[in-house]
Formats: sequence, structure tokens, C-alpha cells
Amino acid sequence: MRRSVSIFGLALILSLLMSPQSFAGLTRISEGVYSYIDTKGAAPANSFGANAGIIIGKDGILVVDTLISAKKAKAFINDIKAVSDKPIKYVVNTHYHLDHSLGNSEFARLGAIIIGQQNSIKDLSTNSPLPRASEYGLSAEDMEGTTMAPPLLTFTDRMAISLGDLTVELIYPGPSHTDDSILVYLPGQKVLFAGDILFTRYHPYMGEGDAAGWIKSLDFVSSLDADKIIPGHGPLSGKQDVDAMRTYITTFDKKVKELAAVSNDPQFISAEVKKVLPAGYELEFMIPVNVQKYIKK
Repeated sequence: MRRSVSIFGLALILSLLMSPQSFAGLTRISEGVYSYIDTKGAAPANSFGANAGIIIGKDGILVVDTLISAKKAKAFINDIKAVSDKPIKYVVNTHYHLDHSLGNSEFARLGAIIIGQQNSIKDLSTNSPLPRASEYGLSAEDMEGTTMAPPLLTFTDRMAISLGDLTVELIYPGPSHTDDSILVYLPGQKVLFAGDILFTRYHPYMGEGDAAGWIKSLDFVSSLDADKIIPGHGPLSGKQDVDAMRTYITTFDKKVKELAAVSNDPQFISAEVKKVLPAGYELEFMIPVNVQKYIKK
């Protein structure tokens, strides 16, 4: 009996160590890596289900994305403090969109260095998301205290950040969801923050997307040695979800081009393309939004 109990206890401990665990809203992905994942009922009030996470090293913390507002960022900071009291040294924006970057200012107040791909500066200057927050269903109260805090440090193709005992790799695989979308990679742990290069069980926003470049970026993700992939939106993912995203973009692009060649009615095209897309995904309203990109002006 004693032997059985001890085997059961060991199995329980191993299962806890191997399974994602929640810490004040953040889920443990691997040693020193935590993230928000798998938000249901995506809406403006929950940053449209955007994921954001942290990487904890010996010398401090690197934050990946900052959510949609100062209020959401403050709650994120409280969740980080529940996990670690180490200083927040860096913030990496996977791209410039409001649901991933408008919380930057709260982290900048803590002294964090904001980092992004160099195209972020151009994108923010020509298409700043803060003045247009109301277009996304966000009220003045939602955005209270939110100010712009663009990247202070940018890179072109690759950048490495040392946290003392581990190195975080930032990789720009080329234009995809946006022209500044990047990957945050921990090769030693086989963990990848994919940002909005990967949506899992969410309809992606394709309005600024480069379909051919996006496919190439997904091929690059598939080539990386990563078995835990945190998408920009959705649950903890793997290579099968990268394959599903590739199929989604290929299917959408081909079908809408076919329909747009014979019709410029967005309602008709949206209804038809919906028939060939997966059912039950979050953010279904993105289908007609994405169709607009293909309609003849």
C-alpha cells in the first residue's frame, strides 16, 4: 500500500509539473514563462482575446505585448507581481496593433525599454491606433490614462536579449499579419510567442496582411524547434495549429479572389466564403472586415 501511494504521489507531482497552471490569471507555460491564453468571448473589454506574457530570467523580466489600454496593463502588472518580484526590464511588442501595444505606457513608467521591429515606428506614425480607439468599440472610460509609448529600441531582422541565464531571440520573418510582426523565441525551452502571425481558433484580421508573406512566415514557424507556441489569440498551440492557419489563409485568399472577380457585393462574398471556413471560431465579424480588402473600389 505504501508503495502504491508513493507511486501515485509521484505521478501527481509529475502531472502538475507538466500541465499548464494558472497564476493570478497567467498560465505557466514552462520554467519562467507565463502567458494569458485561450480567452473566450473576445471583445474590446478583454483586448479582443489578445495573449500577452512574460519571460523571467536571472536578471529580470521581459514582457511580450501589453494589451489594449493602461487599465488592462495595470492589471497585467499586478498579475506579473504575483508571479515574480524581479524588475520588468523589457517590453517586446510583437506588432503595433492596439490590442498588443496600447498598455506600453504603464510599463515605460516602470522603466522598461520598449522594443519593436523598425517598421513599427512608420506604422504608428501613419496609422496610430489610440486616436481611433472608439472605432474599435472602446470608450473614453476604457482608455482613461492610456498614452502612446512607441518602441525606443528597434531592429530589422534579428535581435538577441540576455536576461542573465537565458537569451531571448527576436525574429522578423518578413511581412505577414502586418509589416512589423515578429516572433519571440526561446530555443532552449522550445517555446515561441508567435504574436498575430498565428491565430488559433480565431478568425484573423487580414486587412493589412500579405497573404504570400504570411504563408512564408508560417513555413518559417514550422521550421523552428518549438513545441509550445503561444499565438496572438487563442489557446496554447502546436505545429498542427500552424498548419491550420496556413490552410485558413490559403483558402480565404483563393475563395475571396474568385468571388471578387464576379461580384463586388461584400455581403454576398462574406456569406459564401464563410461556408468554406472553420465554424465556431472567435471574432467572426472579421470575415466581412477582411473581405473589404478584396472588393473593387
